[in-house]
Amino acid sequence: MAGTASEPLSPRARLAGLSWAHFLNDGAANYLPGILPALLIQMNLSVALAGTIMAALLVGQGLQPFFGLLADRIGGRVMVFAGLLGSSLGGALISVVDGPVFLIGVLVLIGISNALFHPQALAAVRRLSVARQGTAMSYFLVGGEIGRGVWPLLASWVVVSWGLGALWILALPAVITVPWLLRWAPSLPARAVGRAPIEWRRHAGPLSLLVGFCALRALMIFCLITFVPVMWAQAGGSLTAGASFITVLMVVGIVGNLAGGRLSDHYGTRPILVAAMAAACLLMLAFLQLSGVWLWLVLALLGIALFSTLPLTIVVAQDMLPENRSFGSGLALGLANALGAVGVMALGPVAQARDASAPLWVAAAGGAVALVLALVLPDHRPQ
Repeated sequence: MAGTASEPLSPRARLAGLSWAHFLNDGAANYLPGILPALLIQMNLSVALAGTIMAALLVGQGLQPFFGLLADRIGGRVMVFAGLLGSSLGGALISVVDGPVFLIGVLVLIGISNALFHPQALAAVRRLSVARQGTAMSYFLVGGEIGRGVWPLLASWVVVSWGLGALWILALPAVITVPWLLRWAPSLPARAVGRAPIEWRRHAGPLSLLVGFCALRALMIFCLITFVPVMWAQAGGSLTAGASFITVLMVVGIVGNLAGGRLSDHYGTRPILVAAMAAACLLMLAFLQLSGVWLWLVLALLGIALFSTLPLTIVVAQDMLPENRSFGSGLALGLANALGAVGVMALGPVAQARDASAPLWVAAAGGAVALVLALVLPDHRPQ
């Protein structure tokens, strides 16, 4: 981010700043899986509650469509500020939780803050990019993926080194970063009150298909990041090694995120969505059959396949609702993630009754359904 405080930043520099903010927000809001085995042991909780704890963190994202409508109405960028600050401070509060009730309350707070951040930030990225919108969306989403991948491993290292009480350290970068958002985030125009309302009858069918696809994709991702570390811990593995599975999935998934956005700018979204989801289903089944070093390799490829679809579905949602892009982003990301979180909560007792790998089989079946939906989703063609 070159330049003095008085010089305007280029769109590319502002996009890089927003991606950094996304890294901090999603890192603080998603490091729970890396320390979940330690929390279960400290609070003497069963594996059946692992899904419920994760759902408490994620279900607040269902508010993203509401916050998206609000963001479109008021404009500005205040929700980006509030979301980043709330997610980070909520993540710090995990360091002082003393019981499951307090923990769930803090996780709900983090989820709501995360829901505040995304709709307005995603609309801001679209405003900064005129051409190659899939690529620009990928660059922004990369920050979040790195955050979701690196922070569980970082949090597990903090817990192993200094204990759960030291997690507040992870909030410091965001507190320092918040003032810089004044330079990075564009102030969005407020939606005119007299503008035509959303044509729900025309959009309901395509939006339902899109949300269904995104929810099933979210179920696959959330089952992996929730139950794979638990599987590893039950097999006698270390906390940091279990967290490394999440890091591999998310960080290597950056390759898919960037590739998916670039390919969609040339070939459209539908072919990429179909190919990526077909690969994800096969790789999920392979992961459940293999062992040893193959687990990391297959998980890396699975991350590439799953996250290559993320920028595409957001662009498709914004195309459906061009006058309500924050709302469209909230549907494709927030509501879908909340539905995926409910699925993870429902699969917690399945993991307890059978084993921690059972939810992954269900998620693989959901991926097959998502593949069918991808065939009929609207196709965003390059401009």
